[in-house]
Amino acid sequence: PRSHPPQESPPPAMSTKQELEMAAAYSETSSRVADALEKKKAGKSTGKDPDDLKKEIEMWEHRVSVEEMCERLGTSAENGMTSANAAAVLARDGPNMLTPPKQKPWWVKLGMQFLNFFAILLQVAAIISFIGYALHPESSDHLILGIVLYCVVILTALFTFFQEGKSEKTMEKFKNFLPPESLITRDGKKSKMDASVIVVGDLIDIELGDKLPADCRIIVNNKLKVDNSSLTGEAEPLSRTVECTDDNPLETKNLAFFGTLAVEGTAKGIVVNTGDRTVFGRIAGLAASAGMEETTLQIEIHHFVVIISAIAISLGVIFFVIGIIKGTGWIDNIVFCIGIIVANVPEGLLATVTVSLTLTAKRMAKKNVLVKKLECVETLGSCTTICSDKTGTLTQNRMTILHLMYNGRIETAKTTTTEQSFDFNDPTFKALFLGACNCAKAQFDQTELAEHPDRPIDERAVMGDASEAGILKWAEKLTPVMEERAKSPQVSGIPFNSTNKFMITINKDCNNPGRLILLMKGAPERIIERCSMVLENGQERGMTARDNEVIAENLQTLMEGGERVLAFAQYKLESKYDENYEFDTDNPNFPLQGLTFVGLAALLDPPRETVPYAVSTCQQAGIQVIMVTGDHPDTAKAIAKQVKIITDPTRQDLAKSRGVAVEDIDPSECRAIVVPGWEIKDLVEADWDRVLAHEQIVFARTSPQQKLIIVENCQRLDKIVAVTGDGVNDSPALKKGNIGVAMGISGSDVSKEAADMIILDDNFASIVSGVEEGRLIFDNMKKSIAYTLTSNIPEITPFISFILIGFPLPLPTILILVIDLGTDMLPAISLAYEKAESDIMLRPPRDAKKDHLVTKKLISFSYFQIGMMQAYAGFFTYFVIFNDYGMSPQILPKLDAGANFATDISEDKRYLAIRNSVPRGYSYARNWFENDGIFAKYFTSGSPLPVQTEEEEDLFSGAPGAGAGVVGAPANEQFNNMIKIIGYEYQIPPCFEYACTSGGNGTALIENDWQACFGDATSTVYYNGFNTGVKNPNVMEHQDSVPNSGCFDVWTNEMQDETLTFVHSGFLLSIVIMQFTGVMICKTRILSLFSQGMTNWVLNAGLLQETVMMIGLLYIPPIAKAFGTNHLKFVHWLPAIPWSVGEFVYDEVRKMLIRRGNRTGSGIGLWMREFTYW
Repeated sequence: PRSHPPQESPPPAMSTKQELEMAAAYSETSSRVADALEKKKAGKSTGKDPDDLKKEIEMWEHRVSVEEMCERLGTSAENGMTSANAAAVLARDGPNMLTPPKQKPWWVKLGMQFLNFFAILLQVAAIISFIGYALHPESSDHLILGIVLYCVVILTALFTFFQEGKSEKTMEKFKNFLPPESLITRDGKKSKMDASVIVVGDLIDIELGDKLPADCRIIVNNKLKVDNSSLTGEAEPLSRTVECTDDNPLETKNLAFFGTLAVEGTAKGIVVNTGDRTVFGRIAGLAASAGMEETTLQIEIHHFVVIISAIAISLGVIFFVIGIIKGTGWIDNIVFCIGIIVANVPEGLLATVTVSLTLTAKRMAKKNVLVKKLECVETLGSCTTICSDKTGTLTQNRMTILHLMYNGRIETAKTTTTEQSFDFNDPTFKALFLGACNCAKAQFDQTELAEHPDRPIDERAVMGDASEAGILKWAEKLTPVMEERAKSPQVSGIPFNSTNKFMITINKDCNNPGRLILLMKGAPERIIERCSMVLENGQERGMTARDNEVIAENLQTLMEGGERVLAFAQYKLESKYDENYEFDTDNPNFPLQGLTFVGLAALLDPPRETVPYAVSTCQQAGIQVIMVTGDHPDTAKAIAKQVKIITDPTRQDLAKSRGVAVEDIDPSECRAIVVPGWEIKDLVEADWDRVLAHEQIVFARTSPQQKLIIVENCQRLDKIVAVTGDGVNDSPALKKGNIGVAMGISGSDVSKEAADMIILDDNFASIVSGVEEGRLIFDNMKKSIAYTLTSNIPEITPFISFILIGFPLPLPTILILVIDLGTDMLPAISLAYEKAESDIMLRPPRDAKKDHLVTKKLISFSYFQIGMMQAYAGFFTYFVIFNDYGMSPQILPKLDAGANFATDISEDKRYLAIRNSVPRGYSYARNWFENDGIFAKYFTSGSPLPVQTEEEEDLFSGAPGAGAGVVGAPANEQFNNMIKIIGYEYQIPPCFEYACTSGGNGTALIENDWQACFGDATSTVYYNGFNTGVKNPNVMEHQDSVPNSGCFDVWTNEMQDETLTFVHSGFLLSIVIMQFTGVMICKTRILSLFSQGMTNWVLNAGLLQETVMMIGLLYIPPIAKAFGTNHLKFVHWLPAIPWSVGEFVYDEVRKMLIRRGNRTGSGIGLWMREFTYW
């Protein structure tokens, strides 16, 4: 049974939406009120003067008599409002709902999306790109980059805006802060109604655990205490009375306010204010809507993004300074600085995280797990201990009476499998039946009963807890219970509470008119200790030691079967205790000792079918399941064995089997222990260490306060504790636990408010599903981040190689964005759809102190293992393509140190002279043809050849034209002179055919003769092979020892640009090919891909999308032109493939070694786990 006072359960047919409202409504409005109260304490304005709040609340209802108040409100203290009056008041006042807070206009929310850190960073980059374009309009690269960056900002802003819109729509249902239903009496009939239809004058029942649906005047009080912390911030329960104690409505004890919580006792009240007119509503009206706090997961991701961004900006600034020192133009430096920043920042990460969380929330909702606080999803992955209630969580919460014990014998009740053996006419049974009918609060839902009068008793809805419902249904089958209660109306009583563990009713004695009888029901040990008499065959006699032995033996027999046992007692009060006697239930002024023991009722709440498997799953996952219950130790142990919480003998079991005393059994022999609540108070820290060292633990007969002590001691031992609870007094333990788990059906509003998660079906197996989902989201987010970061190194290293080594830029910024927001996006998101690895519930819980979402090992894996392999693949492809187009890797360093290669800026364009071993062969040296370096002397008057007098850019006008009567000969004189200068300086011929004129008149034509053409300073050289492509037949293969061996060629800016587009395309393609393998690698953290399979069809679609995107980028001309790519030869798809295979093999071997280390303890496997398991 639950270790808390009984309470009324919502109807079984309650919808998920109602459960959501019960769970989350309180938080939203309470935060608004808390915000207002904090502003008051800080002396800040809340829109009105807070000191005027009490003055504004003018009420008369608490000062007048109940009769006068009812007359003025048009209601009755016994029968409540009439339906007609209620309808009129509802039309006048409107529904009992709070007005939602004002919302920011949509355009303001959209505008805010452009002001976050990422957006500002990218917008600044875009603006600088536009400035670069304005300074050099002939270069469209800057314009395209700026447009793309702004598109990224806009798309990201729209995505976030619409996601937040969805979240707000989800939260709209929570704005009104109402329990879904309340118990209302109208027209003399009591029934549950939607709280929104409550009106001023309604008569409502306030039960333990209820959240008050309106302000009300208390007219009947039974030890009611309320928690006013939502109004005052003070959690100390305050008692209520029927009498007015203060003229100030906020101070008087005969008013209870909307939104406060009934934490003890019961009461009846007349509603005096509803909706915005309640005290809570007035305060909420003063407060602006409180913003949602960042979750720990969001904080961690934000922290990670800030670190990555700081690294990116730092690298950008460092290499900007290096560029300035090297003399690179400041615009080019800034653009490359932007490239480094863009390469470092994973632009698609936040979208991936958002989708992951959304998917997880949907998955958990399907498994009946409502996550109120997002951060608890992260904590779930590290849960090591679950402290679980028994009733309704491990069991079905469908109590059925199986046995009765009276007259010293156990009798059987009628069930589907047994026949009744008791005698209905036995006088002791009649006394037991009297107590069962009257010492209770449960009753059938009258509204449901009126609508379905023929519904079978077992299927009727009951307002009351599971035990009382079981007794009520059993008794109703014998005789109508309400008729029995009418024969013995209740005069007074003490409700059940978890401290006393009993309840008392004082009723008129139907067998002795004019006299009263006290009926008591509760835990057997609490009842028996108050009894000195026993009822046998209808006669009272003194209780003997033998009676105690018989009762104990029968009690043991029943509890060993896992049945919950309640004891019943009675006391026929003396004549002075009549109807007019004022019974003080706070300080009882009537007998509570010397009672007469009547009998026992044993109920069975069978375990849920799914629980044993779920418990075994937890144990395999390294999660300890501890049962914490208010049941008797024997009952608790029996259920614990059935659900596999206990599978080994306890110390008592070993003592019994060996026939020795319990003290003779060494505690270290036992893996299982059952600790009763009466022993907990004497445990010191060393005792707790000993108890919690057991693998199988049950705490029985515990109070909610003891549950809190259990949780605290578990946490002291560094356990990550999930706590289940459904009672009001469970809230301290729920709040104290790392994860508070409330029950959606049986749970009180207080417990749901305190909890982080709500299990909508009250099923323990759903908790285990939640744990698995918690581990899965943690796994999948790690995988997405790991995959996203693997492309950072191959995106950063091109810029580093450009700045430090002077390579022509291997990958431009626009193609980095293509990777981050194009090819990588869907595969990264698809990992959120990845199913759990088969060992996810076989691993020990993660160490929450070490195994964070982003760790050093994950950075090492993504950057320095997989990332470096991808960079190697990219540069290998880069060198292969350059080599195939005539530039060997050895001539690439410092080639673009002056940013001349394939430049769009006219004054920076240069011809590139390359020395090859043979035409189209190996190249071994190169120089820019410019007024600098080895060619500078040819631009001066002291030149040994005709002076190169024109500006360098004029070389490019008319270079392809023909002249001098030689087929294909260039007509540009400066171009021809340049060829003469290069050949003369290099002392080698051109790689392709050439001709020259010799002699004074320049009419003799000589072909492919280096000495005649380049040895004669007066000859004019025509490089016709530049246009015809015919090789020079006289070239000798280069050898250092052979003069004039080898040849040279020149590259125009167009040739440079075309080659660079092929190089960019190849580098991009190599990253995408490596990311194909990368996403497969990131599918699992420890299992082989062959075990996990490729059944994630969203991921498969992502791979297909990458392929289609690459084909479009490379082979559709308009797209290729827009992004600066080119159609690669098939052979250039191949260089990255061996690296991709190597990447896959490396990771499979790494995972295999880790698994072997886990399995066999091999040194290399343990080393790999220590340093590479992310």
